[in-house]
Amino acid sequence: MKKQFKTLCLAAAMACIANSGFAQAKKSAWVSLFNGKDLKGWHGYNKKGEVKNWEIEDGALVCLGTIKGTDTGGDIVTDKLYDNFELAWEWKIDKASNSGVLYHVVENPKYESTYLTGPEYQIIDDIGWVPDKLEDWQKTGADYAMHTANPLKKVMPVGQWNASKIIFNKGHVEHWLNGKKIVEFTAWDADWNKKKAEGKWKDHPEYGMAKTGHIALQDHGHKAYFKNIRIKQL
Repeated sequence: MKKQFKTLCLAAAMACIANSGFAQAKKSAWVSLFNGKDLKGWHGYNKKGEVKNWEIEDGALVCLGTIKGTDTGGDIVTDKLYDNFELAWEWKIDKASNSGVLYHVVENPKYESTYLTGPEYQIIDDIGWVPDKLEDWQKTGADYAMHTANPLKKVMPVGQWNASKIIFNKGHVEHWLNGKKIVEFTAWDADWNKKKAEGKWKDHPEYGMAKTGHIALQDHGHKAYFKNIRIKQL
């Protein structure tokens, strides 16, 4: 009887381990955030109802900017919240366009824009931007207004697709562009706090403080294209 009891206990323990492993594997699997057909899983930031300033073109999620949609402030965010993750996507922009991908965005009427809370992977036409001279912290791949991207980064010409990735794991952050790591930093460490206190976000204590939030695609008034958007929770 004791032998049978030990066998049952061992089987139960192995089942628990197997189930735990399955749960972990399920958690770390890649999940698509865009089905290539519609905006299922996304909504307008701080808005309800139909999204009119983003459309689907040839399987890509496209910000219309001022082409057919509204002006700025028409960012879209994921319905779900994420904490630690690896986020990958492909993107391209038109000449002189500006956009971005943000994370840990807090959705609340007291915040009029996604960038007031969410760090941004900057996307912009580094070469063709005409309104003013870009600072390094404004250029493609940068952690916008905080950490500059490696100047040796490779950006495809306007109109061609790029592949990007953000990794956020318990404060360790990496930005990747076309297979190369171009930014690496630690959120909330002394250097991060110094940059925040002395830069663009000095009057925005809420910036970058959330440890979980929405993923956002930015409408900066220009046309931008996104596809193959996928995430893996860490």
